[in-house]
Amino acid sequence: MKEFNKDVDIVIENALNQKVNRFLLPSTDTSDIPNILKLEKKYPNICYPMIGLHPNKISINNLEKKLNIIKKYLWKYSPISVGEIGMDLYLKNELISEQEYVFKTQIKWAKKKRLPIVIHCRNAFNYIFKILSNEKDSSLNGVFHCFSGTLEQAKKIIDLEIKLGIGGMITFKKNHVSQFLHKICLKHLVLETDSPYLSPHPFRGKRNEPKNLRIILKKLSQIYSFSEEKIADIIHMNVENLFFRRN
Repeated sequence: MKEFNKDVDIVIENALNQKVNRFLLPSTDTSDIPNILKLEKKYPNICYPMIGLHPNKISINNLEKKLNIIKKYLWKYSPISVGEIGMDLYLKNELISEQEYVFKTQIKWAKKKRLPIVIHCRNAFNYIFKILSNEKDSSLNGVFHCFSGTLEQAKKIIDLEIKLGIGGMITFKKNHVSQFLHKICLKHLVLETDSPYLSPHPFRGKRNEPKNLRIILKKLSQIYSFSEEKIADIIHMNVENLFFRRN
């Protein structure tokens, strides 16, 4: 993203120094993908591309054109995931049927390619849950990105064998997820930054970076009363099994 145009190499180096060793890079629009592939080429086995069309990047006029581009990239390259995909009824509530169509289409491609999906959800849980329930089979898995829902919603997601993406929001003073997260087994979680957004406390409002994953890990250690090392090992295995050990 443009927020990293001037210092992406330094950002990666700083994260590597904090033992954040792999970067899973979601696309949001077709224009993102070439830059993501360049980073993968420059940092092999460190940067991994995701390919997908974000719900906020569609319109009635460009929908099929962009989907065709996404499909070509999915079949030509070897992304780690199909993402970031999903539904957003906060900004685009006038395009519900179009968002559903794009989401379903990309889920079907992910299942065909046996790739996990990374799901964006904002004010759209019921829609997304219905689609996931209808599409569920042994080839569907992934991450519910930046989970900010209720405990009940978390359990529904877990029942679908989707991981919960936990980020900087759990460090916020009044965050409700941090109040019930201890009731969820760590095997259902992955950690993420959503950089440049959602910087953890005390950097809230500033550009987020992958190195801040250490802050999120520390908060998780406090929530679960486990060592950071133990939690890091569990999360690492979750990521391995989901993204790197596919059939």
